[in-house]
Amino acid sequence: MLEITCNDRLGRKFIVKCLPEDTIGEFKQVLALQMGSKPQNISLKRGYTVFKDHISLQDYEINDGTNLELYYS
Repeated sequence: MLEITCNDRLGRKFIVKCLPEDTIGEFKQVLALQMGSKPQNISLKRGYTVFKDHISLQDYEINDGTNLELYYS
């Protein structure tokens, strides 16, 4: 089980628990439930990399304790 932290530019921090096999799309659905938003309106980035929904967390080498940047679209 991984704990991933997502920070938005408004100072809010969300901690999401998920599995390494989960896709970014599944991760965004869980995150959207915590935020009260829609998964389609969420964009996740790390550095200059924008994550695509169909790729798994382990393929992006996202591990326990990773911090991701959260943007709204």
